[in-house]
Amino acid sequence: MNNVAVLGLGTMGAPMAANLIRTGFAVTVYNRTPEKAKPLQALGAAAASTPQEAAGHADVVITMVSDDRSIDAIYYGTDGLMTNIREGQIIIDCSTISPVLVKRLAADCQQRGAQFLDAPVTGSKPAAVDGTLVFMVGGDAEALQAAMPVLEAMGRKIVHMGPTGSGSITKLAHNTIVGINNAALAEGFSIVAKAGVNPSAFLDVVKNGSAGSKAAELKGEKIIAGDFDNQFSLQLMLKDLKLASFLTEDMQSPSPMLDAAKNLFQMGQTAGFGEEDLCSVVKMYEQWIGHAIGQNK
Repeated sequence: MNNVAVLGLGTMGAPMAANLIRTGFAVTVYNRTPEKAKPLQALGAAAASTPQEAAGHADVVITMVSDDRSIDAIYYGTDGLMTNIREGQIIIDCSTISPVLVKRLAADCQQRGAQFLDAPVTGSKPAAVDGTLVFMVGGDAEALQAAMPVLEAMGRKIVHMGPTGSGSITKLAHNTIVGINNAALAEGFSIVAKAGVNPSAFLDVVKNGSAGSKAAELKGEKIIAGDFDNQFSLQLMLKDLKLASFLTEDMQSPSPMLDAAKNLFQMGQTAGFGEEDLCSVVKMYEQWIGHAIGQNK
């Protein structure tokens, strides 16, 4: 399992590939925009011009792109992965995509003699850079064990969630909580800011009280500073909340808090904040209360 292909060199895929290179794996990379491969080539990666070519000599193929449409293009498009997947390979998709598509990919890979793992991640850009991602994995336990050294080069914790699709469902449930927590943090900030209470002091209380969360730890200071540099974009969070909503509707599982968070992030997307960090959803509240959250810091 020394030869690894990484397809998708965006916010998450590029640092994941870099950590594989640093760990000693022979890495081939592919990206729709070839220029994104150049920094990784400088680290020692080989660059492929198509997904088909990238998979050619790989023992493990990792895909990390933004949505179902991008996955469909990489696997089933012209010169796609499915034209060159072979027996014995392990295909790992780390994207956040629909469970329906995950099961289709797994079935088509298995038909070609390859194993498929759905292994979305959490941790955002900083964890991708540090190699401390958390992987939630669905699929065959033996395939996961064989791929473990590859995943451990990129993450600090790998959790086997169960059969195919379990990783995808876990990620959607997880990001439902992430979206709700970030919406709640934004709303809490808006209350104290509107009342003239110091947002920095408020954040200190939140971090040390029962309202403490990863949202507060990772996004609180960014909100106060007005720093919306993208670590995980608002539009990707909205995409995940929509996927989670489709899932809950299909299961006929009530999800009122998911619906509220999805609507708020949809407002943020409509307002033009989609390419900024997900914490930019606070800008909706800033518009409603009439001033920036951090102005009293």
